Amino acid sequence: MPIVLPMSIGHTLLGLLESGPRHGYDLKRAFDEKFGQDRPLHYGQVYSTMSRLLKNGLVAVDGIEAGEGPERKRYAITDAGITDVQQWLATPEKPEPYLQSTLYIKVVLALLTHRDAGDILDTQRSEHLRMMRILTDRKRKGDLADQLICDHALFHLEADLRWLELTAARLDKLALAVTSR
Repeated sequence: MPIVLPMSIGHTLLGLLESGPRHGYDLKRAFDEKFGQDRPLHYGQVYSTMSRLLKNGLVAVDGIEAGEGPERKRYAITDAGITDVQQWLATPEKPEPYLQSTLYIKVVLALLTHRDAGDILDTQRSEHLRMMRILTDRKRKGDLADQLICDHALFHLEADLRWLELTAARLDKLALAVTSR
C-alpha cells in the first residue's frame, strides 16, 4: 500500500498511458493500485486532468465507446506527452529543507508564551514513534514497493526524531535566544 507523495498527477497518468490507450476508469484503477492505495484519486480529478492533458495536446482521444451510461473515451498518449513525461522523469525533485516547519514554530511560540515547549516535543516524539511502529509493521507485511516507500517515510521520521532530541537538549538556549530578541 504505497503512500502517495506530492507528485504530478498529470505526469503519472501520462506515464501510465505509455503502456497503451486506456479509459479514465482504467487509469484511475491503475493509479490507485500502484500509487494511491492510501489516497485514491477521485474520478473527477482523473477526468479534469485528462481534459487538461487533451487541451494541451499531451493525449488524444483514441476511441469513444457507447455504454449503458455516458460515452467512454479511450485516451492515448501523444509524442508530445511522451516527451513531457521524459522531461519530468529526468528533472530532479527539489529537496525540501523544512526551514520553517510548523513544529519549530510551535516550539518557539510555546517559549514566547511561557508554555512548556518540552511537552510539545514529548507529544510530537510519541506521535512520531507511533507512526514509525505503524510503518514498520506495514513494511514487514508489504511487497517490495511498499517496503521502499515505508523506508522513505521512516528515514524522514528518524531525521525528525533526531531534531526533536537536539531541540529538547537546547531548549534553555533557544528560550534565551527567542525571548531576548
